[in-house]
Amino acid sequence: MEGIQHRIVEVNGIKMHVAEKGEGPVVLFLHGFPELWYSWRHQIVALSSLGFRAVAPDLRGYGDSEAPDSIRSYTCFHLVGDLVALIDTLVDSAEQVFVVGHDWGAILGWYLCLFRPDRVKAYVCLSVPFRPFLGRNPQIKTVDAFHALYGDDYYICRFQEPGKMEAQLAEAGTAYVLKNIYTTRHTGPPILPKGEYGTGFNPDTPETLPSWLSEEELAYYVAKFEKTGFTGGLNYYRNLNLDWELTAPWTGVGVKVPVKFIVGELDLVYTSPGMKEYIHGGGFKKDVPNLEEVVVQKGVAHFNNQEGAEEVNHHIYHFINKFKFKF
Repeated sequence: MEGIQHRIVEVNGIKMHVAEKGEGPVVLFLHGFPELWYSWRHQIVALSSLGFRAVAPDLRGYGDSEAPDSIRSYTCFHLVGDLVALIDTLVDSAEQVFVVGHDWGAILGWYLCLFRPDRVKAYVCLSVPFRPFLGRNPQIKTVDAFHALYGDDYYICRFQEPGKMEAQLAEAGTAYVLKNIYTTRHTGPPILPKGEYGTGFNPDTPETLPSWLSEEELAYYVAKFEKTGFTGGLNYYRNLNLDWELTAPWTGVGVKVPVKFIVGELDLVYTSPGMKEYIHGGGFKKDVPNLEEVVVQKGVAHFNNQEGAEEVNHHIYHFINKFKFKF
């Protein structure tokens, strides 16, 4: 982690913490839930050594970035507004950046490509394809659709009531919650049975951590979430129905920027019903006509940017490098 610089920037009315390293074309890394800029530590080191400026913020509500109190301060417009303002601090207004996103960061990457394709040179997406969040069904709101598909205990449905999930996570303890989520190899849609501290991603939480996550690394996450709690990240989910309303003008609009998609074969998104068919059966390519490649990492689960870091680094570099001097 040597040489990574940290600073606070003013973006879109909030203070955002940014970690960065290297010089050259900007690669903007967007983390997921419940994560931090630190989730990209391997990619920051690798890409900065290969002629790129790697930039990874703590997104709104996370880590050392500001966390507004209002739930409605976490809509897709607020979140993408933060990113556009951040990009404006990194490059000239006419320039583009490379974007890499995972989990919620992947969703924000899709939104950024959809709303402001003029700012994105190419996009590397990890874990979450264009659907199910952005392939907007005009007939049913997002959370309502998940409720109909998976029932009351689907994690997104369980996250909706303000304060309730926070209390259950607090009862379980931050260290247990993060260890539980990060180590899961449970496939299929995440169902959180009631009475299990609001978790359930990993019903068999191991005593020892996997080789890709050290005790020291876990402790970094725990320290930050002990300080902030989980409300900021949960508020992203609490705006999904409002996001559905706000994105009505983009119904049926696809993403035109060049895209590479990387997913672990054990990822709980990839193994959810209908997802493989969408990704490999032509639906994904229809929504994202410049989807150039889909990579499925063998034996890797959801947090593939950490578990399969070296392979992910290789794929990111070889994809974006060919666009390095194209403007």
